[in-house]
Amino acid sequence: MGLIKYNTNDYRPTSFKSFVDQFFTEGFEGGTSQTFSPKVDIAESDKEFEIQLHVPGMNKEDFNIDLNKDQITVSGERKFENEKKEKNFHSVESYFGSFNRTFNLPDVINKEKVDASYQNGILTISLPKDEKKATKKQIAVK
Repeated sequence: MGLIKYNTNDYRPTSFKSFVDQFFTEGFEGGTSQTFSPKVDIAESDKEFEIQLHVPGMNKEDFNIDLNKDQITVSGERKFENEKKEKNFHSVESYFGSFNRTFNLPDVINKEKVDASYQNGILTISLPKDEKKATKKQIAVK
């Protein structure tokens, strides 16, 4: 099994296989595929976990957030608005279409207090920890 170099540029595939996959999923117009996967940042503090999805150009009504037993699923759709007929697009690098991201949750989440907000193109989901379930134990090395 060979190693493939990590590539931070989304538009440059790291192997021929990914080039072919990207060609057939995105077509000739760059990022105008039918599905996309938004970039996600996940952080943890003493009191909560926070999930941030980077999805500019959407409205808060465009999101669906489902909280199941031990998973949270965020889905939505960004539509390509081509209402201005006088413009001819030469390049479209923005991603449009539907997305679906699922995250496994730890047992310490207080599911009754999960909150979500959308501001400046970032969907932020706050997952507070349940203090009763959160037990941190220090183990001494013998």
